[in-house]
Amino acid sequence: MDIKAVQTSYARWAPIYDKTFGAVTNVGRQHAVDFINRRPGKVLEVGVGTGLSLEHYGPETQVTGIDFSEDMLQKARDKAKDLSLNHVAELRQMDARTLDFPDNYFDTVAAMHVLSVVPEPERVMAEIARVCKPGGKVVITNHFQRKRGLLASLERAIAPVANTIGWHSDFDIETVLQEDALAVEEQRTLPPLGMMTFLVLKKSVVT
Repeated sequence: MDIKAVQTSYARWAPIYDKTFGAVTNVGRQHAVDFINRRPGKVLEVGVGTGLSLEHYGPETQVTGIDFSEDMLQKARDKAKDLSLNHVAELRQMDARTLDFPDNYFDTVAAMHVLSVVPEPERVMAEIARVCKPGGKVVITNHFQRKRGLLASLERAIAPVANTIGWHSDFDIETVLQEDALAVEEQRTLPPLGMMTFLVLKKSVVT
């Protein structure tokens, strides 16, 4: 996925995102935020988009959101202001491949429906692992390609138009499981039809 294609795609989608992709991905987003709310502390949301999740975080969290799309971020900023979301510490434009945060900084890092739309997701995962504290959690919701069946064939068929729709239909889960510092703690499929996967990864504690 080319970074300019991502920028163009999400500038196009920003005005209608909440009622289209946002509605489809709501179940995964709610599962992720419910899990995070049981873990007070500093939270980084990578790919915060229009800020659909922001109002659902608990007051014990301190949320920083980043996104590459200024069009999306402006909508997130408007939501945070209009709803007086005091737990939202910062909303910044940033490339997730080069996060401008110190090592071991966040208690939890969330990546909700973003890893299949960013360029070089392996680099993004390396950065997520870097800024997560030892013992911290990485919470992911995403669509991953199916290995067999009719839907798997459909995903492969639409893969060539990924840059146009801004989403990789054939995204392999192994892409996000390559970081040695991150171990799978929980993995399950979500409705509808098991299209989305909920993942919790734990960063190892250096002894």
